[in-house]
Amino acid sequence: MNKIVTSGKTVEEAVRQGLAMLGTTEDQVTVNVLEQPSKGFLGLIGVKGAKVELTLLSKSPAVPPKGDRSEDRSLESQKDLSSNTDQDPYQEAASFIKDVGENMGLQVDVEIVQKKDATVLNISGNDLGMIIGRRGQTLDALQYLANIIANRYSDSYIRIILDAENFRERRKKTLEDLAVRLAGRVVRTRKEVALEPMPPQERKVIHSKLQDHPEVKTFSKGEEPNRRVVITLKQSK
Repeated sequence: MNKIVTSGKTVEEAVRQGLAMLGTTEDQVTVNVLEQPSKGFLGLIGVKGAKVELTLLSKSPAVPPKGDRSEDRSLESQKDLSSNTDQDPYQEAASFIKDVGENMGLQVDVEIVQKKDATVLNISGNDLGMIIGRRGQTLDALQYLANIIANRYSDSYIRIILDAENFRERRKKTLEDLAVRLAGRVVRTRKEVALEPMPPQERKVIHSKLQDHPEVKTFSKGEEPNRRVVITLKQSK
């Protein structure tokens, strides 16, 4: 093997990985950068890593001589890749939220609350409507990003719920009231009702509220992000 293509968060990281796999040093290869890394929206969405092609020089040995530092380089590369786990994932997620708030012209604080099945990051401050967004869409997007950030710094999967001004509880109550009202409409009109597209956690609220309803049932249809709940009559026995 005298040629290899590797990827990494940066060009340097991709090169280090390639050198480790070839068992050689940088002066024994030519490096062709195939793709430069890009950060994407907010530094996360649409992230692309670097991709490089390493080609061994014609006279370079496939196996490094004794005492060569390629093994050290490999160990250093592995150390770099695992160094993120030394930082607290929840603090990193909280810092990200604060940075986003600052970029939006807001001064926000983030309280980290550990719960049984998830960790809640409670956002407080002024004008939080900008962070919550229409029906919580901005908050949901930030929650998605916060989870990506946190899991970069964790060896095992962790789940973060992002909240602001008790929005999650208020939204749950709104959805439950909507479910009851639409169920009543289905019973009256004998026609099924399809709700607007919702994220998974909101669809779950609708399903849970109506799971014991005597006359209607619910199911989801469509593909994300346009998946929606349908409320329909139960089949008569």
